Amino acid sequence: MSPSSEAIWFPEESRLRNAQVMALVRALGVPDYESLHKFSVEHPDKYWRIAMRFLGIVWSTEPKAYADLARGREFPAWFPGGELNWVDTVLAWASNQKTADQRGVVAEQEDGTCTSVTFAELAAQVRRVAAGLRRKGVRRGDRIGLLCENGVEATVSVLALAYLGAIVVPLFSGFGVDAVVSRLEPCGARGLIATTGFNRRGRYVDIAAVVGEALGRLPAIDLVVWKPHKGVAPPSGAITWDDLASASTDEFAAERMSPNDPFMVIYTSGTTGKPKGAVHTHGSFPLKIAHDSAVFFDVGQGDVFCWPADMGWIAGTLVLSSALLRGATLVCYDGAPDFPDWSRMSRIVERHGVTHYGSAPTLIRGLCANEALALAGDRTSVELLITAGEVIDPEHFTWFWTHFGEGRCPLINYTGGTEVSGALLSSVVVKPIRSGGFNTSSPAIDVTVVDPLGQPVVGEVGELAIRGPFVGMTHSFWNDDARYLESYWRTIPGLWVHGDLALREPDGGFVVLGRSDDTLKVAGKRLGPAEVEEIVVELPEIHEVAAVGVDDTLKGEKLVLFVIPTPSWTGEESELATKIIGHVEQRLGKAFRPARVYQVSQLPKTRSSKVMRRVIRRICCDQPIGDLSALDNPAALDEIRSVISARSPS
Repeated sequence: MSPSSEAIWFPEESRLRNAQVMALVRALGVPDYESLHKFSVEHPDKYWRIAMRFLGIVWSTEPKAYADLARGREFPAWFPGGELNWVDTVLAWASNQKTADQRGVVAEQEDGTCTSVTFAELAAQVRRVAAGLRRKGVRRGDRIGLLCENGVEATVSVLALAYLGAIVVPLFSGFGVDAVVSRLEPCGARGLIATTGFNRRGRYVDIAAVVGEALGRLPAIDLVVWKPHKGVAPPSGAITWDDLASASTDEFAAERMSPNDPFMVIYTSGTTGKPKGAVHTHGSFPLKIAHDSAVFFDVGQGDVFCWPADMGWIAGTLVLSSALLRGATLVCYDGAPDFPDWSRMSRIVERHGVTHYGSAPTLIRGLCANEALALAGDRTSVELLITAGEVIDPEHFTWFWTHFGEGRCPLINYTGGTEVSGALLSSVVVKPIRSGGFNTSSPAIDVTVVDPLGQPVVGEVGELAIRGPFVGMTHSFWNDDARYLESYWRTIPGLWVHGDLALREPDGGFVVLGRSDDTLKVAGKRLGPAEVEEIVVELPEIHEVAAVGVDDTLKGEKLVLFVIPTPSWTGEESELATKIIGHVEQRLGKAFRPARVYQVSQLPKTRSSKVMRRVIRRICCDQPIGDLSALDNPAALDEIRSVISARSPS
């Protein structure tokens, strides 16, 4: 896969003068962005000292150094001697006369109800809820689960727990019992803030029943705080979120924390084994996200930031931090993005004057397929678009920029992961942007692409790797250093190998081709699934596709495709398969001719809309499927099994 060879967006003169990243360039005293990047990688200590001042990070005790590597480069201790609570940086906007009465959080529910709080009101709620939790016995270091739909309450809960020095354990609002237990039990959680339920597509989803069953398997939990859905009573005698929010505050300051004290343990599913509990700290994740919000997203005070995301995934805290640490208004949406129809997202932009809007590629494909409705709302307020979460093909990247963004504003491609906080690769608004690509690696992170021996390569596919410790990397996995080391530092000794297949271009840009464990190797030739999928979705008959490699005695692996046709396709399955096979063969060569094309109505996806190719591949190869706690649509697996069994293997 490669982005368009020609840039589709060029920075205008005003951005070259006024972009947040150019203000940082001036603060560093360097001439341009390229000099900033070079300086940041060669002198991360000096870079972060200046960047933290520029970002307005509030320290109660300034750090004495950049990093202590006494435990090895795999376990850095950031900013030794320093003391902070990252929530102080958010609440500082409430103490500023210019911003105290600015909207801090706006929350829109699926039924159209909207609530909002100013920065001053947000600060008051955070302190009240923190005080209420402390009166209920929550203390520094306690792990507290958060299973709550996005909105003011979820936002305040994250901030209040960090304010106390407690550790939030985010849980996806669609998790089942096993997924909840598999995240709260290993980290020894002693409390849970939970919703009783919420609406999805106009129907009530009962979460109280899931929580009740999970609590029966979690004897260590001795505190449950319920956020009742309107019209739904919490369990008898329950402590409610409103009880905490309406209580008087004890007026105590935020807990003083080391930069290396955790504020979040967030679980991510691996290919095999139990979910991994990435540990993020006060002096790492928030600093990295504040940095990315300014450098990549060009967010400043007064902007309006909307990127619909569930608090159970890393995007939830990332989006919250991107807005609130930078003094921007956070717009949350709790509901289906196409309810009551596909105009919902553009209407949200119009209603709230959104200036910065982010979306996953899966949602972008849905908007594109329903263009007339998707573009119904006024989007003239939008100044910047973001796409993240999975690889996006150039066609849908271009559509999002041209149509949803009206070709006016930059579209930032952004990729990182749960274990690295924010971006490893992204784009900046002061360089040309090509469709589907990244125009830079992250400042202060020594990113490269390497061959199997760890040697840097340019112009050929390799593993995305980092050559040293960096602010934002997980502190480890909760109580599992061995698995952390095995996951990132042992594939190629001395390098953090991220698990993405990538290509570094001669001009310094990057392309990501998908997860390296999804890599296809057909007849000894390696390529990413996105390379194939990009070609297949060029066909007007195809809505979505997943490419997987299946064991083959002759080729090692054969290429198998699972396709979702567009609603307008009414032809025979065999006719469509023939067309796809011929198209791929013509574009990639005979060696990559698909062995099978299966037509399905849905692909198995995570609840953050990533296609679970490894699950598809394991079904095809009759292997154990592994962890399915992130799977959003189990019926897709039954359909895949059915279509495979209905046809004899080739």
